[in-house]
Amino acid sequence: MLQQSVALGPMGFSIHQLLIGLAFLLALLAGALLGRRHRVPVSDTLFTLLFVAFIGARLIFVVRYWGEYDGLLARLDIRDGGFDVIGGIVIGLAYAGWGLWRSPRQRAPLSGALLVGSLAWGLTAGSLMLMDHQSRPLPDVALITREGEPIDLPQVSQANQQPMVVNLWATWCPPCIREMPVFEEAQQRETGITFVFVNQGESPAHIEAFMDEHGFALDNVWLDPRNAVGQATGAHAMPTTLYYDANGQLVNTHFGELSSATLQRGLERLR
Repeated sequence: MLQQSVALGPMGFSIHQLLIGLAFLLALLAGALLGRRHRVPVSDTLFTLLFVAFIGARLIFVVRYWGEYDGLLARLDIRDGGFDVIGGIVIGLAYAGWGLWRSPRQRAPLSGALLVGSLAWGLTAGSLMLMDHQSRPLPDVALITREGEPIDLPQVSQANQQPMVVNLWATWCPPCIREMPVFEEAQQRETGITFVFVNQGESPAHIEAFMDEHGFALDNVWLDPRNAVGQATGAHAMPTTLYYDANGQLVNTHFGELSSATLQRGLERLR
């Protein structure tokens, strides 16, 4: 549920990203109020802490999946959403502890700001993570193959008895286009996983012209004329990738562009 997305104009954000932003804003507000009382600013320290945790989370993820990246630029490209959240939290806490030890005057306002931010994130994200334990099966909505035949996701899951990766995409979405070669390679390599590419709301002729133009060789490219899969799964921005186990239950979601590394992380939970 944390990876469900919302579209704000031309931009899309996951619920998790919005909750992190909200928690940080509340921490800044608390830090400003407490800092005024103690006559010491803490906003710079909070921004530095966020930056350190962000860089740490990225570095740990890149080290874990070093071989999945092609060169330095790919490792620096954060558009794939490759972050080790736990590692980033640990590094952020270590930096916060060092800051509290180094600057006694900041201890009270900085501790208060961190407490407010942690509570805000913990209560909201924690509640949603508890809700994620509920069963979330493959959406039973009518789709169409490129040949015009009716089909649905549960039908294919029951026939194949394999884990399934469902990618929601559109031809007007640049991140969708950039990640397609990654999926193309994975579909050829991971024969024990079914990959399905559900186009959201575009015509068959437009999709055929797009595939011919780019030369993509993808199996299971289906049409969802009414965006029913996106509505059923809470994916209101693209691209979104949904990971289902062999029983058709959702086990993971990735909002945004995928790299080979972030796709590999998602596939690990299906094996």
